[in-house]
Amino acid sequence: MSGHKGFLDHYHELIGTWTRKLRSRQQAEDLTHDAFVRVLENPREQVEQPRAYLHQTARNIAVDGYRREDRRQALEQQVFSEDAGAHDPEAYVHALELADRVERALAELPLNCRRVFIWQKLEGLTQAEIAERMGLTKNMVEKYMIRTLRHLREHLDVSAG
Repeated sequence: MSGHKGFLDHYHELIGTWTRKLRSRQQAEDLTHDAFVRVLENPREQVEQPRAYLHQTARNIAVDGYRREDRRQALEQQVFSEDAGAHDPEAYVHALELADRVERALAELPLNCRRVFIWQKLEGLTQAEIAERMGLTKNMVEKYMIRTLRHLREHLDVSAG
């Protein structure tokens, strides 16, 4: 792990930068943590500029987060408009609570599990497309999906049927 020392030197800087950008220390810490996890999970031969690499990684994660939030808002709007027509605010609140629980459960998983789930379930990509995009085997993508679905099942207390 000595090759990662260059990255650790930039930990507090990254938190500071993203606290200013996101106006939230907690979100900045989460983002920084995710960036470090991604860097450590994907060993590279030798990164010439660890600082720039970390900032780019954090930026990519932030962009993914904004896209996810856009999809979430679209889902909420869809649920709201359908339920508004049915005059069922209780169903709307239930759907929002479920969306929150799903989001929290997904946040507990590694980045690759979250990506596979989002790309397959929300964006409609095939496992082969995801494997190509991530540089993984289709079998590995399937393992990530199985792990994610098992985790969601365990954490959402959703009864089958």
